[in-house]
Amino acid sequence: MTSEQITNTGSVSGDCGSAQARARTHVQAYVQTQARQNGSAKDGSATNGPARNDSAKGGPSGQKHGLQRCHAMLRPVSLRALLPWLTSIIGVASALCLVIAWFPSTVWNTPIVSSDAPAHYYFIHRLLDEGLGAALHLWPHDSFYPPLFHICAYLVIKIAALFGVQCSIYAAFNITWIIASGVIFPAGMLVLCRYFLQRWNRGNPISNPISRISQASSTPESSSVSESSNVSNQQVSSAVNRQYNVTFDATFVLRNLIGLFVPVLAVSSVCHPYGLLNAGPLIAFGFATSLLPFLIAATLRLFDAIAAREHIAKWLAITAVAGVVCLVAHPRIAFTYALILVPFIVLRLPWKLILGAFIAMCVGAVAFVALMLTSFKSDRWANPDSWFHSHQPSKNLWESISFCLTDGLDGFPAILFALLLIAGTAAAFVCASRRAAARASDSFSSAASTVVPVASADVDVDASTSDIAVSAADSPVSVSCPPPASHSNATDAASASSESSRLRRNDRLRDVIALTAAFLLVALVYVCTVTLVGALPNIISAPWYRDENRIMTMLPLVALPLLVIGINALAECVSACAASASFAPSASSFSTKNSASSVPSLSSASAVSSVKNASFASNWIVLIAVFLVIAILAVSAQIVCPSRSAARDTIIAHSSLNQSDPNEQLTEQKIAVLRKVTKRTGTQATIISDPLNGSMYAETLFNANMLYPIINARTDVPSAPFGKVETAFASGDAQQVLGTVCPLTDAPEYFLTMGDQAQSLQSFPYRAQYDSFHNEELIDTYVDGGTLVKVADYSQYGQGWALYRFGCTD
Repeated sequence: MTSEQITNTGSVSGDCGSAQARARTHVQAYVQTQARQNGSAKDGSATNGPARNDSAKGGPSGQKHGLQRCHAMLRPVSLRALLPWLTSIIGVASALCLVIAWFPSTVWNTPIVSSDAPAHYYFIHRLLDEGLGAALHLWPHDSFYPPLFHICAYLVIKIAALFGVQCSIYAAFNITWIIASGVIFPAGMLVLCRYFLQRWNRGNPISNPISRISQASSTPESSSVSESSNVSNQQVSSAVNRQYNVTFDATFVLRNLIGLFVPVLAVSSVCHPYGLLNAGPLIAFGFATSLLPFLIAATLRLFDAIAAREHIAKWLAITAVAGVVCLVAHPRIAFTYALILVPFIVLRLPWKLILGAFIAMCVGAVAFVALMLTSFKSDRWANPDSWFHSHQPSKNLWESISFCLTDGLDGFPAILFALLLIAGTAAAFVCASRRAAARASDSFSSAASTVVPVASADVDVDASTSDIAVSAADSPVSVSCPPPASHSNATDAASASSESSRLRRNDRLRDVIALTAAFLLVALVYVCTVTLVGALPNIISAPWYRDENRIMTMLPLVALPLLVIGINALAECVSACAASASFAPSASSFSTKNSASSVPSLSSASAVSSVKNASFASNWIVLIAVFLVIAILAVSAQIVCPSRSAARDTIIAHSSLNQSDPNEQLTEQKIAVLRKVTKRTGTQATIISDPLNGSMYAETLFNANMLYPIINARTDVPSAPFGKVETAFASGDAQQVLGTVCPLTDAPEYFLTMGDQAQSLQSFPYRAQYDSFHNEELIDTYVDGGTLVKVADYSQYGQGWALYRFGCTD
């Protein structure tokens, strides 16, 4: 065996600079001394040679021993498979409890009074009225709007009805949001983070360093030196395995700690999901964001399948289904998906697929530009500097950068998150770079050597088709119970494994680079949105409407996986350093002792003692520290959270009916008027009013038939009645008004006035189209001419509030 192979086989897990080098030196001395002892023992053990040779080479006794060892190691498999699921369930349940505890209780009976909320309530209402067939044309003018969130709310109402429970539109809306935010999103982030953890730890667990020495001592070369000493080595290895419980190795425990805390950290930031419920709310985009981690994880597994040239059809189908689901939730999520995946496409796909992916992105970009040009008429398209002309920066450069580094957390949790993110990313780069260099050295040594080890602790385990919750590397049977093989078969198997390993030797480095690049891209878009102004920032952030709330939802998608890999890398480095330091004295002592005398090989008791000490010192203390750090971060993020509290307070204020301004969207007076109006008109008659005065909520509050159930009543769609009615009403021509309004329905048509437009909707860009509906002089003109007939006066609630009926002949 060459010295390079000895070093590779006996090296301590992880990359830890000079400490690792010292450990490798001690391990090499141990193995060389063992080989010398085996050589001397061979001459004096001829009588027992045949029996021991039979055991060492895989004869009946050797096979029986191997089967017994495998049977012993099968016992903890059930617990090993169950524990990741258990920790995942606990983690997601904890995240759900946090979301429920945060959710404002005031919106269960009253709507969220904001710009986009009426539209979402109306879409659910339309599905209830017309059935699922309306999902493809939810807008009042029958155009398409992403319906997945509203379909889910519709199903909640229908399922509740099966059990005799009457669920309101608002309750169904809230339940759907809570499930998406408290279950789907944290579960998706857990799947995504575990995917990266699995690739990081594949073939290089934070394991017992002495167990790898026993692997080194049972290679074909050492067995050819002395068959008898292999029996002793197997006894030592068995003793090691008995003392070192593989069910609870360090890597396995670390992954399950991640399963506990990733879902909690996923819902700890105001970035998502809380911000979008406050901003509008942006429900459809938020629902798509909650689904996006599953699509990203499926796509990355598709990349793995392409690299391995197996299971491509399976993961292609899964990715396609996940992509369709996300697009049905909200098509604009494709921009977030593409932005995050670009670095992975460049680093992990063949050049032909990279070219194809970028061609597809260019085609999509052209289609998006064409859609915008045809859907929104503007004379500013040729001047990007004038886009979003009303947009104002909300943060300076340092504030926007720090927001990205802290994932939107506050106070002490923000500082801790940023420190862990920066330190962990640096450690991940160091570990990944050194492992890539070590792999290159190992490949060179293997090519130059004529003797190949049977098994190396660094050989990767292909995990491209592993279960999401439990990685293939977690199975002790697959890596600890290989069948006995001849030297030639073992050499062929090792060569195949080496070939597969070379294809993936830079997985760690590629993942770290890709995740860091994705994080920087997201940070760039965020900084352009909230800090910078001009043509270039407008172009970069245009796919997200230059909206801070949409863009900051991307931060957890890249920050959390980077944090998880970083913490794992830090734990690996510290564990490797501690293991090297704890094992060095015993290995050095053993090497010195046996160089001066021909004492038999290291006793089982001594080996077990070294294993226990090194394992505890290098792994479990590190894991306890990691647990405490992650726990402190997760718990403190729930205690120090002014941003989330502010978002909750804002929603409570928006859902309150006690408003100081009587012209706000909904007040107790307006609720009383809308109830009386609906009782007077019935639910079939058409009611026309300025939607910006809050009258649009009558549609979902009292089942009234409002002609304007949302604030965004587009006038540029030929099939929509909005533009025609608004134009006719503003004309002052009574005949034109009646000729436009009366044919709308067979039921009577009414006109409702409830004061001026709400101050909270003054930012709506198309509010001027409704000015004629609160023009008192114009209304008086129609009343004097008989076009409008007052049927109810509500002046006791507000000046000029009244209900009129159009003077149609029906």
